[in-house]
Amino acid sequence: MRHPTIDTAEQVLATTYSRMPVVFEKGAGATLWDTEGREYTDFLAGIAVCGLGHAHPAVQAALSEQAGKLLHVSNLFYTKPQVELGEWLIRHSFADRVFFCNSGAEANEAAIKLARKYFYDKGQTGRYRIIAMEQSFHGRTMGSLSATGQAKIRKGFEPVLDGFEFVPFNDLEALHAKLDETVCAVLLEPIQGEGGIVCPDSDYLPAVRKICDETGTLMMLDEIQTGMGRTGKLFAYEHAGAAPDIMTLAKALGNGLPIGAMLAREAVANAFGPGAHATTFGGTPIVTAGALAVVKTMAAEGIVAQAARTGEYFMERLQALERRHDRIAAVRGRGLLLGLKLKEEGAPLVKTCLERGFVINCVQGDILRFAPPLIISTREIDALINCLDDILSTEV
Repeated sequence: MRHPTIDTAEQVLATTYSRMPVVFEKGAGATLWDTEGREYTDFLAGIAVCGLGHAHPAVQAALSEQAGKLLHVSNLFYTKPQVELGEWLIRHSFADRVFFCNSGAEANEAAIKLARKYFYDKGQTGRYRIIAMEQSFHGRTMGSLSATGQAKIRKGFEPVLDGFEFVPFNDLEALHAKLDETVCAVLLEPIQGEGGIVCPDSDYLPAVRKICDETGTLMMLDEIQTGMGRTGKLFAYEHAGAAPDIMTLAKALGNGLPIGAMLAREAVANAFGPGAHATTFGGTPIVTAGALAVVKTMAAEGIVAQAARTGEYFMERLQALERRHDRIAAVRGRGLLLGLKLKEEGAPLVKTCLERGFVINCVQGDILRFAPPLIISTREIDALINCLDDILSTEV
């Protein structure tokens, strides 16, 4: 018998998600419990969001303290948590300025606007086009949707906004052929998450950086899924040594709190003067206090280095699983953003894993995605591998 919450949800909530028939009630670390008391190991982390896991005491304490002092005053005034979080991000990245918002889609909207405004202010008003990647995903708002290179996601919302064109990911020749004096920016993910956990060649991002430098084009990286330690570096661009001009963050920055951020170099960021862009709730004291606790905890506890080590172990276990099962086509990813490409539909395996107490999901129909909390243990990884091994051995 299913929980009455599900029945009520189907009457009152917009049907924008095909939800699994589970009502989660609480969590701790990498463990979740539903309303029936069943226990699950979380290998999705709210889709690469809860890097510190669930109910982390440092985040709880920061939220409790800030909630007793100040929730919101608007960005017409200064607040310490916002400034301190901005300072931390600037100190640990390529950037000079940060704009806070509420989500990854909003961060990408800000990046798109900034790129166009930068060239407008330089008197190059015809330089507004953005080259994005096929199979990319940048959000569901009209601007970020227009920049998303998946027709199935844009379907039904046409006409999308003008000024976006797509080239294959990891194809330098195709990118170079599209760049002309009308292009203001190249927008891409260091690893395509929703596109199927697709990693580029090791020389791809440095080459994109070089092409952008040669053509005077801005390089914009969407690190909403890859940022904040997910790939074993604080930011994925660090693996390639190819820093962008603009970068967007969200997801793990808040560990579940609604926050996005757009970071930029000084010369580019200056295109956003007062009135050029704004947000009512972006960077509120309560959210930035929580996010500040997240980043300080990650630094103090060596979470990024831990994710790198655990990610290598997880990859090795998945590769061993691939050698055992012909139903697996490939293993993809980096750090703790990993994918198992199947030779069949992945949804049945996701359902069976959930029934056996493991939360995963599927992208592109046939790719199992693993994006667990960065604190996941090797013991928990072994348990999932054993589960997958059994499913792939016995179920067709």
